Amino acid sequence: MTEGLANIHGRANKRHTTLYKRWAEGGTGLLITGNAMVDHRFLERPGNVVLTAENGTEHLTDWAKAGQTNDTHIWTQISHPGRQCARIVSMTPQSPSEVKLDILNNFGKPKAMTEEDIQLAIQNYITAAKLSIESGFTGVQIHGAHGYLISQFLSPVTNKRDDQWGGSLENRARFLLEVVRGVREALGPKTPVAVKLNSADFQKGGFTLDESAKVAVWLADSGIDLLEISGGTYEHVSFVGGKGDDSTADAPQVEKRESTRKREAYFLEYAEVIQKALASCSLRVPLLVTGGFRSREMMEQAVAEMGIDMVGLARPLCIDPDFSNKLLSKDVDQLPDPVLTLGTGWFGPTSSSNSMRTLNSQAEVTWYYRQILRLSKGQMPKATVKASNALLTHFLREFNIGIRRRLFSKT
Repeated sequence: MTEGLANIHGRANKRHTTLYKRWAEGGTGLLITGNAMVDHRFLERPGNVVLTAENGTEHLTDWAKAGQTNDTHIWTQISHPGRQCARIVSMTPQSPSEVKLDILNNFGKPKAMTEEDIQLAIQNYITAAKLSIESGFTGVQIHGAHGYLISQFLSPVTNKRDDQWGGSLENRARFLLEVVRGVREALGPKTPVAVKLNSADFQKGGFTLDESAKVAVWLADSGIDLLEISGGTYEHVSFVGGKGDDSTADAPQVEKRESTRKREAYFLEYAEVIQKALASCSLRVPLLVTGGFRSREMMEQAVAEMGIDMVGLARPLCIDPDFSNKLLSKDVDQLPDPVLTLGTGWFGPTSSSNSMRTLNSQAEVTWYYRQILRLSKGQMPKATVKASNALLTHFLREFNIGIRRRLFSKT
């Protein structure tokens, strides 16, 4: 989960240590950090941690140590936003092609990456991975989902290239596979290297489930240690509440179970398709599914009956960092899933206005950001926070951090 807690230099601090120590104490076996950036010029949000040689490792060691409390593993999630880089950070982000992200006019038109840009980005992922392990983190996850740079290379919607990095699926997957190869060579065979992959973009003409299954096989052959299945992009935020619309996707239709209709485990069916494709691989890759799990019964069923190796939780741990302990001890059977909207009708999540629907998705996300901020201060989450207040506070805070960061970068 993105934390937005770094200082204007992109360095981790005591608030990261407090937050991840609290989550580690809560009984979760593996913590995957919020997406840490591999290039200081391009951020997912102004408060991202940046893993570069210039920033070094000193600011990371306490964070890594805190995340290993209670014998917990902590892996850094390394990422590049590509075109999903807000204007407050950069007016000219980079992407495989010049396809603009048109959401609330918050993103600039990207510059198509040159061969030099691509090679530099690959090297930046490798550098970020090495810095992570040198700092004491126990593994790394390469973020290849949610419409960020790797996902942009994979999707025909955002990758219009006609060179070795575009066109066929083999070419579109080349960037991801080169990053994985470079990270694996740098870290050696014993350090865990994971990948987060979209099951589909849920966008017409985008990355499909069939393509995802093929890429998963190539990743298995490359020797990754864990594959996390997710889905969606900023334009189709399936990873926030399972709002993906299969009718707009080119992905094959999958049989919908009752659990999915209830908005629980909404990527599980897609993961099962990918799992079948992986059955032919000589190297077995464990699957992690994150998104929508709320009942202990469904989590146990996914592991015991569906062959899923790991269950991921995100938003529930913002509400109560002890939920993992409570699930394991069977003190709770159901996790909360609050309904968070700006209003009803035209002001709600089913509004006829695309902008209003986007704002409602933003409000839901920022409500959880507020809880993360509280946990990082050593406070308890506060369920009475209004979604509208969370949204306004978030935008003001991001603007403030972004302006300060820009002023710093000019000095």
